[in-house]
Amino acid sequence: MVSHLTRFVSSLWQIHAFGEGNTRTTAVFTIQYLRSLGFDVNNDLFAKHSWYFRNALVRANYHNIAKGIDYTPIYLERFFRNLLLDEQWDLRNRYLHIHPTEEWSVQPNLSTPTSTPTSTPTSTIRINSQNLIRVVLALGNEQISAKELMGKVGLKDRENFLEYSLNPAIADGFVRMLFPDSPRHPRQKYLLTEKGLTLYKELTEME
Repeated sequence: MVSHLTRFVSSLWQIHAFGEGNTRTTAVFTIQYLRSLGFDVNNDLFAKHSWYFRNALVRANYHNIAKGIDYTPIYLERFFRNLLLDEQWDLRNRYLHIHPTEEWSVQPNLSTPTSTPTSTPTSTIRINSQNLIRVVLALGNEQISAKELMGKVGLKDRENFLEYSLNPAIADGFVRMLFPDSPRHPRQKYLLTEKGLTLYKELTEME
């Protein structure tokens, strides 16, 4: 249904029947169409992420052979996955860039989805935030102290780093302590678990 809706709505928008208001008209039509199929949807997501919706339509319709840019429906699919399947893709325009920075190259899903999109690693889907990706990439195959790890991810606030990056990575099973029975051990270091190493391999293969 998501794939069908993406193709249908993208093709409808491409007609561009009006001088102004094509995206708004497409959104209203889409809501009416989904309601006719029995879905209980409203305008909230379209209103909150109107810029993302419009630019996702552009990415689904734009290609430039000379620059190696092809059509990509994945961003529009993620919008509709949030709308219909209650997934939580981060719908910000930074993830729509054709040549994104490393920080913006992976669009995070902030909750476990009902099914896994083929374009995103399975383990990446379960990560709660982009901070965890940075920790995993920074650790790699090394054993690193918290101070060294903070330096590698570019953070200076230790309390903030522990609360929003390192502790969630440990809680989610991606990172473990070298001395788990002694958290304050003077030679404490952190390393990836098997789960973390699997994710690290997936992320580095995507680059």
